[in-house]
Amino acid sequence: MKIRVLEIIPTLKRAGAENMVVSLACRLDGRRFETLVASLYDAFPNGLEPALERGGVAVRHLGKRRGFDPRMYPRLAALRKEFRPHVVHTHSYVLRYALPIFARRGTAMVHTVHNLAEREADWPGRMIHRYAFRRRVTPVAIAGEVARTVREVYGVEPELIPNGIETGAFQRPEARLPWRAANGFGEDEILVLSAARLDPQKNPLGLIEAFAAAAAGDVRCRLLMAGEGSLMEEARRRAAQLGVGGQVSLLGVRTDIPELLNACDAFALASDWEGHPLSLMEAMATGLPVVATAVGGVPEIVEDGVTGLLVPPGDIQALAQALECLIRNPQRRRELGEAARAASTRFDASVMASSYAALFERVWKAAL
Repeated sequence: MKIRVLEIIPTLKRAGAENMVVSLACRLDGRRFETLVASLYDAFPNGLEPALERGGVAVRHLGKRRGFDPRMYPRLAALRKEFRPHVVHTHSYVLRYALPIFARRGTAMVHTVHNLAEREADWPGRMIHRYAFRRRVTPVAIAGEVARTVREVYGVEPELIPNGIETGAFQRPEARLPWRAANGFGEDEILVLSAARLDPQKNPLGLIEAFAAAAAGDVRCRLLMAGEGSLMEEARRRAAQLGVGGQVSLLGVRTDIPELLNACDAFALASDWEGHPLSLMEAMATGLPVVATAVGGVPEIVEDGVTGLLVPPGDIQALAQALECLIRNPQRRRELGEAARAASTRFDASVMASSYAALFERVWKAAL
């Protein structure tokens, strides 16, 4: 008999937790598992639904409205009756809707904490998580630092399963010149990419300030920022104020991340806090040297001075110096990039999927 796994996530937008869910759902062995992915919200433009379709994974959208939506309870109940899951795997704030519906004998529940525990949920959400983790729900942390915060906030020991990516999908060196030509960038320009939401957590304004100092008027240097968010217009204004408006390109949400990564020379992430960012793994799998802030699980991904350069969060001068080191030194870029690609094999999604498969089998048997 196959174990039926129901993955429940707020949306299928292109973001870290969502990409992880898609990779896991597509990687679970179809001979042992039957997987259904439920998104509380309806589909968004440029979402991840096509990747699930290619992987043969069914999707349901539950039509959630913004804010608390009690209609999710009967809709999840109907989904439970239709699919009859053995294991329910939740993400983000989903437990507040899923717990009353699925917490019953014969159904195991797993919840993955994708960010620092104190940052992932609001106060009511943390109270729900505390209750759930001490009773029926198995918590999973995606990094050692995330696990530490789960112990600190909830007083429980989580499973530790690091995120994974499809490493082979990001090794496309042949895409470099065609992507540049198609998007108006020259062969000799130095392209620094940041693929992150333009929201306060990711500190895009600090990254623009650091880039302006690092580039120091060198018009060959360009900062490409892939993503959208509440700071998009402010980012545009800040770049213009710092005199690099023509060197900073706000690309919006992209569906060509593998090609975009291969077209670039370095990757930057200036976050004030993080969980275990997939974007860094993707950059390393591509062979890009990384500059990142040493927050959350980032030091568990990037080895400072070996596969990238780490700086303290909020230290714009240190970030600028690290960026300048890569911009001015192509040999250093090559050394760090080659080491990053070699180290990225440990991030492969197959490792993550195997760990979750073993966990799902164990918790389901315990729930019988």
